[in-house]
Amino acid sequence: MMTNPTGRITQGQFSFLPDLSDAEIALQVEYGLNKGYAWSVEYTDDPHPRNTYWEMYGMPMFDLKDAAGVLLELNACRKTFPSHYIRLMAFDSTRGFETIVMSFIVNRPANEPGFGLARQEVNGRSLRYTVHSYATDRPETERYSG
Repeated sequence: MMTNPTGRITQGQFSFLPDLSDAEIALQVEYGLNKGYAWSVEYTDDPHPRNTYWEMYGMPMFDLKDAAGVLLELNACRKTFPSHYIRLMAFDSTRGFETIVMSFIVNRPANEPGFGLARQEVNGRSLRYTVHSYATDRPETERYSG
């Protein structure tokens, strides 16, 4: 049974929807800014579900009050890493520590190779599963080129 017929990486909010336009992204950023959230831009070429630590592009934007600043940083990241996954993260620091309250992918490679599930039988006929990213079969600099 195929549970993800689109074959797209589904992490964060809006994952099952078509890609958001820049205008729709700006609306989400404005929503977060109105709630007092700080934004950051992150990117990776290995979107494995357990890879929660993507590379941060620039610094977190704690004092930003306008969505245009986030879009400026996002577009700079898109220009630098056009074939990577890029996501926006919103942090809520009202409780004295940063808590991620919003996260969504805003850029993805043209071809998403996906993941394989490897099953291994171990002691007592127990099963162990491993998720393998097909993208990591190639070196970092070649994962999403041609």
